[in-house]
Amino acid sequence: MMIKNFLFLIVCLPAVVTAQQSADILIRNGKLIDGTGNSWFYGDVAVKNGKIIAIGKLTNYTATKVIDAKKLIVAPGFIDVHGHIEGGIFEQPTADNYIYDGVTTVVTGNCGGSAPNLKRFLLRIDSLHPSINVATLVGHNTVREQVMKRDNRLPSAAEQRKMDSLVEWAMKDGAVGLSTGLIYIPGAFANTAEVVSLAKAAGRYNGIYASHIRNEENNAVEAINEAIQVGKEANVPVQISHFKIGGRGNWGKSHITLGLVQQARKEGWDVTIDQYPYTASSTNLGVRLPEWALAGGQDSIKTRLHNPTIRAQIKKEMLEQLHRYKFKNYSYAVVASYAPDSNYNGKSITEINKLMGRKAKASYEAETIMDMVEKGGAQMVYHSMNEEDVKYIMQYPFCMAGADAGVPIPGKGIPHPRGYGTNARILGRYVREAKVMSLEEAIRRMTSLAAQKFQLKDRGLLKEGMAADMVIFDENEVTDKATFEQPHQYSVGFQYIVVNGKLVVEDGKHTQVRSGIALYGPAKL
Repeated sequence: MMIKNFLFLIVCLPAVVTAQQSADILIRNGKLIDGTGNSWFYGDVAVKNGKIIAIGKLTNYTATKVIDAKKLIVAPGFIDVHGHIEGGIFEQPTADNYIYDGVTTVVTGNCGGSAPNLKRFLLRIDSLHPSINVATLVGHNTVREQVMKRDNRLPSAAEQRKMDSLVEWAMKDGAVGLSTGLIYIPGAFANTAEVVSLAKAAGRYNGIYASHIRNEENNAVEAINEAIQVGKEANVPVQISHFKIGGRGNWGKSHITLGLVQQARKEGWDVTIDQYPYTASSTNLGVRLPEWALAGGQDSIKTRLHNPTIRAQIKKEMLEQLHRYKFKNYSYAVVASYAPDSNYNGKSITEINKLMGRKAKASYEAETIMDMVEKGGAQMVYHSMNEEDVKYIMQYPFCMAGADAGVPIPGKGIPHPRGYGTNARILGRYVREAKVMSLEEAIRRMTSLAAQKFQLKDRGLLKEGMAADMVIFDENEVTDKATFEQPHQYSVGFQYIVVNGKLVVEDGKHTQVRSGIALYGPAKL
């Protein structure tokens, strides 16, 4: 009997040892960083049917496509938690600016602005199949404008119920939560109680609350406290968007503002933040005017600006704001895109004021701003932050990456470079050069932390059974190329990008593959 068993083992053993497994993609010899924050390890990754099917020393695997990742990092695809891609993704479905920056998933609908019909939007994404995955929040400003237009008042009880209902339906349609842009019209006209009610509506369906807070400069403390208060009263997780402290007079106060978030977490509240790694922000020119001056739409704005008394009051408040920020003039404000005259693109308000033949004084520059707003406004870049604050905020372990960008048309305007280089800049400038954090920690923030917060349950980790979204890059070469002067430049160093098991970047070049899908929130019916 023993001889028979021995012969049986001899006959069968070679079959066990040499049994081959097949995969669509096999990545060999990589330095694997799995997204948990743990140290890298050498290994192989097998992908089949859009999923990761095996990780380790996979000597018994064959594949249609084999990638030698020797000396390269293999990590989960990056998740950008703060996007504005509603329009641009349909014009540029390859999303090259994100893909070349290692991003495989974008959460859009931020700052209170989302597609008005999220069911239709997500269905269009699934039909389009862009190169990236897309999840979305439902925007407070969008909902408020549907119910109350741009009125500067509080809602009636019936209007509040209608807005709450729209948020609930958006959650059922697949939103991952509610966003606010409390610096923008009409969201700026809402009080905290209105926002709490909407956050409760999202919370009933497991959504989060993501906020562009009311003020990121002189009144940042009050604004952060309001966001935390909304989370407490609605009992929902909070995400504070593009966390920063702006205005020269506020430089160095990031330890105070970040301390509010740290204290909230110590008390048991789920409060996290995101950041782009630059000392300049980007938003519209209209925010330089007082909120009340922007109520009612463009016709109402023009009427106010044509009234000498009201115009004088607007200018007075603009200059008071400038004084509080401790800027002498508007040279920190640079035009990214101005439709009436593209010659203004890339120039500061101070320079444009001079081109108009006006005196080099802040009061005349305020007039120039009002003239431009009357003609439709502009997209701006504001150089108002401090590098040390950026670094201090970046060190916080619950800070994610968010470019706060759309999908730009290459060569159009002078947009903020964050739309092209956010992740590469973190990995190159702040991880490799400044050593603000380890590579493993940076990747955790870009992957599993983001997936956990926004409930993208099959993303963010190198793990068997997870969706095969992956980046393969050279940690010594990954670099952002986009600058404020020449922003339309793609990041370099990402050799391969895999989205849902398909190669979207191969040997550093976009393959034009579009394998992205819509990612739905927890309440999707």
